[in-house]
Amino acid sequence: MRAKSSATAQTPIAVTTPPKVHTTSTGTLQAALGVTAFSLTFPATAWGLEGFGPWALVAVRSVLAALIAGICLLALRIPVPERRHWAGLAVVGGGVVVGFPLLTTLALQTSTTAHAAVVVGLLPLTTALFSALRMGTRPSRTFWTAALAGAAAVVAFTVQQSGGALTTADLYLFAALLVCAAGYTEGGRLARVMPGWQVIGWALVLCLPLSLPAAAIALSYEPVHLTAHSVAGLLWVAAGSQFLGLVVWYRGMAAIGIPKASQLQLAQPLLTLVWSVLLLGEHLTVAAPLTAAAVLVCIAVTQRARG
Repeated sequence: MRAKSSATAQTPIAVTTPPKVHTTSTGTLQAALGVTAFSLTFPATAWGLEGFGPWALVAVRSVLAALIAGICLLALRIPVPERRHWAGLAVVGGGVVVGFPLLTTLALQTSTTAHAAVVVGLLPLTTALFSALRMGTRPSRTFWTAALAGAAAVVAFTVQQSGGALTTADLYLFAALLVCAAGYTEGGRLARVMPGWQVIGWALVLCLPLSLPAAAIALSYEPVHLTAHSVAGLLWVAAGSQFLGLVVWYRGMAAIGIPKASQLQLAQPLLTLVWSVLLLGEHLTVAAPLTAAAVLVCIAVTQRARG
């Protein structure tokens, strides 16, 4: 009995850990779902502008998304984040909850969704740059080459679609690009210490004291004409783009890293153009499939490159 006990005690116990490949594939899928949700944002915003003013649309979408997030946080009894995380949540709120929606909505008053997609084409590269500055990441040369090539292909396509003319809307779009990249980077960093849905959830709740009175004021000044399109657009940008899309997006970034996740967004402008044709009746040139192929190649290279 003693010998048997000794042998049993010395038998190593196998410890299984989740395979890295599975984690990476799951993270990639989650980030891709986020990109799909985001690709509908511009067409949905265009629908929303049919019945709401730009300030009212942005404020109301933020309030609705905050209510959804707040209910989820309360129902699951999620504790309030530590004080050291609130500065980062403020950056997420300022960039993703307020800045990007407001600036792109203002741009879409005079710009088509195809032209506005240029900001999304540049967003992956800008997010990778913010990540390198904020978190000290150093992607490989292959990564940067593929990222620059993909961004250049998307920019060339979207600028060609819009005729290459710079307007006031472009200033809104480039400003939106910067604030959103900052929000994505900070959100990706926070998603490593708390679930991604809590990152965007608390950021939305943090902005509620501003968005609620802003919604009341905007609705009193801007006329509202409720239609099926405007209501559907508002509901999507609030629940889909502002909350659910960001939940899976931040989870994906936490799993595969900010630079690689950001490169999946290279496909977002092309998806947006597809939705623009189906939902808004816009017309595309034959350059679309060629650009799509080039972007998919770039995405494949960045996903394989070691960063």
